[in-house]
Amino acid sequence: MKTVNFGLISLFMTFFVVSGCAYHLGRGARSIPGGATEISIPIFKNRSQETGIEVTFTQALQQEFLRSKVAKVVEDPLAESRIEGEILTVSYLPDQKKAAGDPAAGNLPDGTVIASQYRILTQVHLAVIRRATGEKVWEGYFNGERTYSAPQVTITGVNTVNPLYNLSARRQSFDVIANDMMVEAH
Repeated sequence: MKTVNFGLISLFMTFFVVSGCAYHLGRGARSIPGGATEISIPIFKNRSQETGIEVTFTQALQQEFLRSKVAKVVEDPLAESRIEGEILTVSYLPDQKKAAGDPAAGNLPDGTVIASQYRILTQVHLAVIRRATGEKVWEGYFNGERTYSAPQVTITGVNTVNPLYNLSARRQSFDVIANDMMVEAH
């Protein structure tokens, strides 16, 4: 029976890690398409019917660049390239439905059918534009999805829900979608 000398194995592993051996932990060098080191990120255009989310998406992308330091985010006149974003679509799809008489629905009034969850589907387009020439260096499309619980009606005779909850749940969902999509885009 052979014995394993863990000290010798550890010495070799240390040697390989210290010497480099063309192996690197983490990602390699990253850069903006076109090689820009200073970029601007203007407020995204919003083609959807959901007002105000363009700020959330813009801030999420800016935050990714501030975190990674792949390129410095500067004012537009100082930038070599500009990353233009556009929110193309936002869709709400009822995901789960409850009906009166369903034990999971609680005490809904007769004839009531409500959605208990909604899926938010979002599509965003990004393009890197070289400022000096106006040339589009890169573009990509990104899709995001998130589910949130709809306002719940559970008491017989009550047929309204708190609209502020619905707005808040949607806004929180957009925060998560924007962060996830801009991490992927970055």
